[in-house]
Amino acid sequence: MGEMIAVAQMYTVRQHCTTASDTAETCRKLKDAGFRYVQASGIKEPQDVKELKKIFDDSGLVACTTHRASYKEVIEETDRVIEEHKYLGSESVITGLTHDFFNREGFYRAAEELGRVVGKVNDAGLILGIHNHSGEFERFDGKTGLQILLDNCKGLESELDIYWAQNGGADPVWWIEYFSGRCSQIHFKDMGVKEHKQVMPPIGEGNLNWERIVPACRKAGVKYCIIEMDRPTIDGFEALKVSLENMKRWGISA
Repeated sequence: MGEMIAVAQMYTVRQHCTTASDTAETCRKLKDAGFRYVQASGIKEPQDVKELKKIFDDSGLVACTTHRASYKEVIEETDRVIEEHKYLGSESVITGLTHDFFNREGFYRAAEELGRVVGKVNDAGLILGIHNHSGEFERFDGKTGLQILLDNCKGLESELDIYWAQNGGADPVWWIEYFSGRCSQIHFKDMGVKEHKQVMPPIGEGNLNWERIVPACRKAGVKYCIIEMDRPTIDGFEALKVSLENMKRWGISA
């Protein structure tokens, strides 16, 4: 079991990534908060991979993973996606399904289409992973859509989003164990309640059972614990910083 590392998902502070200069300042703030690694996502500018790489290099950050390529780009522009990720120094290409796939035939179709390109991505030394929301936990013939997808696409990884698994009525620990060896990175996202509504507080400040989740991740071979809050309950930078400090107390590295 190797080291687990906390990663800042830039989507959490996406409103501060609308211009190249704003993105550069955001990266400096993340570095000052104690992060070494980020997941490149939600960045409006710059789109040019060379400009983006320079910003990361100048700030001392590594984009170890991304969630910037659409499903269509992964399927139809595989070579370009691979080239850009290799240039960035990322270890994985993460994408997600659009809602038109959220039916029995759609999950089987996605497995077949992703199966055509996963070998090429893997041969380039990269991981191809799928990010979930709650729709992937709908059942068809006794299996969830996420099972159909992963069971029928050898080499594809699950970038399990813990919040959305719980939201879909699933036990995150069961799914971490189910995808053991195929979930090198996971979205850490807590779930709390405020005024009778679900919210996304800093990691460790909500109600998810991290005492079970963290050991399960360690046992399953998770390397990157990616902190994301779609809608933080406090300032996004502060939410990332609080999350990082809590996770460090659990033995997760910065």
